[in-house]
Amino acid sequence: DGKIYDAYVIYPKNHTSEANFVEYFVYQIMPDILENKCGYKLCIYGRDIYPGEDAASAIEKRMQKSRRLIILLTHQLINSKEDAYDQHIALYNALIQNDTKVILLEMETIGTYGNLQESLRFIIKQQGTIKWKEEHTVCPQSPNSKFWKQVRYHMPLTRRSS
Repeated sequence: DGKIYDAYVIYPKNHTSEANFVEYFVYQIMPDILENKCGYKLCIYGRDIYPGEDAASAIEKRMQKSRRLIILLTHQLINSKEDAYDQHIALYNALIQNDTKVILLEMETIGTYGNLQESLRFIIKQQGTIKWKEEHTVCPQSPNSKFWKQVRYHMPLTRRSS
Protein backbone atom coordinates (compact mmCIF):
# COMPACT_ATOMS: atom_id res chain seq x y z
CA ASP A 1 0.00 0.00 0.00
CA GLY A 2 3.05 2.28 -0.17
CA LYS A 3 2.90 3.01 3.56
CA ILE A 4 6.07 2.93 5.64
CA TYR A 5 4.60 3.37 9.13
CA ASP A 6 1.80 1.57 10.91
CA ALA A 7 0.98 4.69 12.92
CA TYR A 8 1.92 8.36 13.25
CA VAL A 9 1.85 9.51 16.89
CA ILE A 10 0.48 12.95 17.81
CA TYR A 11 1.16 14.15 21.35
CA PRO A 12 1.57 17.47 23.19
CA LYS A 13 5.12 18.73 22.77
CA ASN A 14 5.29 21.37 25.52
CA HIS A 15 7.57 20.58 28.41
CA THR A 16 5.45 20.60 31.53
CA SER A 17 5.38 18.11 34.38
CA GLU A 18 2.37 16.25 32.91
CA ALA A 19 4.16 16.16 29.57
CA ASN A 20 7.09 14.33 31.17
CA PHE A 21 5.00 11.20 31.56
CA VAL A 22 3.49 11.64 28.08
CA GLU A 23 6.97 11.97 26.55
CA TYR A 24 8.16 8.93 28.50
CA PHE A 25 5.07 7.09 27.21
CA VAL A 26 5.69 8.21 23.60
CA TYR A 27 9.45 7.60 23.50
CA GLN A 28 9.79 4.58 25.81
CA ILE A 29 6.59 2.66 26.49
CA MET A 30 4.91 2.86 23.05
CA PRO A 31 7.99 1.83 21.04
CA ASP A 32 8.78 -0.92 23.55
CA ILE A 33 5.32 -2.45 23.27
CA LEU A 34 4.16 -1.63 19.75
CA GLU A 35 7.51 -1.87 17.95
CA ASN A 36 9.62 -4.30 19.97
CA LYS A 37 6.89 -6.64 21.23
CA CYS A 38 4.20 -6.37 18.54
CA GLY A 39 6.20 -5.65 15.38
CA TYR A 40 4.64 -2.30 14.39
CA LYS A 41 6.54 0.68 13.02
CA LEU A 42 5.68 4.05 14.56
CA CYS A 43 6.51 7.53 13.35
CA ILE A 44 7.22 9.79 16.31
CA TYR A 45 7.96 13.49 15.92
CA GLY A 46 11.35 14.21 17.46
CA ARG A 47 12.56 10.71 16.73
CA ASP A 48 11.63 10.14 13.08
CA ILE A 49 11.45 13.75 11.90
CA TYR A 50 14.87 15.29 12.00
CA PRO A 51 16.12 18.74 13.01
CA GLY A 52 16.58 20.87 9.92
CA GLU A 53 13.76 19.17 8.02
CA ASP A 54 10.87 21.42 7.08
CA ALA A 55 8.57 20.31 9.90
CA ALA A 56 5.28 21.04 8.13
CA SER A 57 6.04 19.09 4.97
CA ALA A 58 7.84 16.34 6.91
CA ILE A 59 4.78 15.89 9.14
CA GLU A 60 2.47 15.77 6.14
CA LYS A 61 4.64 13.25 4.26
CA ARG A 62 5.02 10.98 7.30
CA MET A 63 1.27 11.03 7.92
CA GLN A 64 0.58 10.09 4.32
CA LYS A 65 2.95 7.16 4.76
CA SER A 66 1.16 5.99 7.92
CA ARG A 67 -1.74 3.54 8.10
CA ARG A 68 -3.11 4.96 11.39
CA LEU A 69 -2.93 8.12 13.44
CA ILE A 70 -2.61 7.79 17.19
CA ILE A 71 -3.59 10.96 19.05
CA LEU A 72 -2.77 11.19 22.75
CA LEU A 73 -5.53 13.25 24.31
CA THR A 74 -4.38 15.34 27.25
CA HIS A 75 -5.65 18.63 28.66
CA GLN A 76 -2.50 20.19 27.30
CA LEU A 77 -3.15 18.96 23.74
CA ILE A 78 -6.78 20.08 23.89
CA ASN A 79 -6.02 23.55 25.28
CA SER A 80 -2.86 24.16 23.28
CA LYS A 81 -3.24 26.60 20.42
CA GLU A 82 0.25 26.23 19.01
CA ASP A 83 1.70 22.89 17.92
CA ALA A 84 -1.70 21.93 16.58
CA TYR A 85 -0.52 21.76 12.97
CA ASP A 86 -0.01 17.99 12.95
CA GLN A 87 -3.38 17.55 14.64
CA HIS A 88 -5.15 19.68 12.01
CA ILE A 89 -3.51 17.81 9.13
CA ALA A 90 -4.30 14.48 10.76
CA LEU A 91 -7.96 15.28 11.30
CA TYR A 92 -8.25 16.71 7.79
CA ASN A 93 -6.78 13.53 6.31
CA ALA A 94 -8.95 11.31 8.50
CA LEU A 95 -12.26 13.11 8.03
CA ILE A 96 -12.15 14.95 4.70
CA GLN A 97 -10.01 12.60 2.64
CA ASN A 98 -11.24 9.60 4.64
CA ASP A 99 -7.68 8.43 4.36
CA THR A 100 -6.48 7.33 7.71
CA LYS A 101 -8.06 5.73 10.72
CA VAL A 102 -7.57 7.61 13.99
CA ILE A 103 -6.91 5.94 17.34
CA LEU A 104 -7.58 8.23 20.32
CA LEU A 105 -5.74 7.46 23.54
CA GLU A 106 -7.18 9.36 26.49
CA MET A 107 -4.10 9.79 28.68
CA GLU A 108 -5.91 11.62 31.47
CA THR A 109 -9.57 12.02 32.29
CA ILE A 110 -10.83 14.67 29.91
CA GLY A 111 -14.31 14.88 31.42
CA THR A 112 -16.76 16.49 29.03
CA TYR A 113 -15.58 16.73 25.48
CA GLY A 114 -17.10 20.21 25.06
CA ASN A 115 -13.72 21.96 24.70
CA LEU A 116 -12.56 19.63 21.96
CA GLN A 117 -12.45 20.56 18.31
CA GLU A 118 -15.62 19.49 16.56
CA SER A 119 -13.67 17.01 14.42
CA LEU A 120 -12.28 15.26 17.51
CA ARG A 121 -15.73 15.16 19.11
CA PHE A 122 -17.04 13.59 15.90
CA ILE A 123 -14.39 10.85 15.99
CA ILE A 124 -15.04 10.21 19.70
CA LYS A 125 -18.77 9.91 18.98
CA GLN A 126 -18.03 7.45 16.14
CA GLN A 127 -15.56 5.20 17.91
CA GLY A 128 -14.81 6.40 21.44
CA THR A 129 -11.40 6.61 23.06
CA ILE A 130 -9.07 4.09 24.66
CA LYS A 131 -8.54 5.25 28.23
CA TRP A 132 -5.15 5.03 29.92
CA LYS A 133 -5.82 4.37 33.60
CA GLU A 134 -3.43 4.82 36.48
CA GLU A 135 -3.25 1.07 37.09
CA HIS A 136 -1.60 0.69 33.67
CA THR A 137 1.38 2.64 34.98
CA VAL A 138 2.13 -0.18 37.41
CA CYS A 139 2.97 -2.56 34.58
CA PRO A 140 2.83 -0.55 31.35
CA GLN A 141 5.16 -2.95 29.58
CA SER A 142 2.65 -5.77 29.26
CA PRO A 143 1.36 -5.99 25.68
CA ASN A 144 -1.44 -8.22 26.97
CA SER A 145 -3.01 -5.60 29.23
CA LYS A 146 -6.54 -4.53 28.31
CA PHE A 147 -5.22 -1.12 27.17
CA TRP A 148 -2.68 -2.52 24.70
CA LYS A 149 -5.10 -5.16 23.43
CA GLN A 150 -7.56 -2.36 22.60
CA VAL A 151 -4.80 -0.37 20.85
CA ARG A 152 -3.71 -3.41 18.83
CA TYR A 153 -7.32 -4.11 17.86
CA HIS A 154 -7.40 -0.74 16.06
CA MET A 155 -3.95 -1.11 14.52
CA PRO A 156 -3.47 -2.60 11.05
CA LEU A 157 -2.54 -6.27 10.81
CA THR A 158 1.21 -6.71 10.96
CA ARG A 159 2.66 -8.36 7.94
CA ARG A 160 5.91 -9.12 9.67
CA SER A 161 6.46 -12.31 11.58
CA SER A 162 7.25 -11.69 15.21
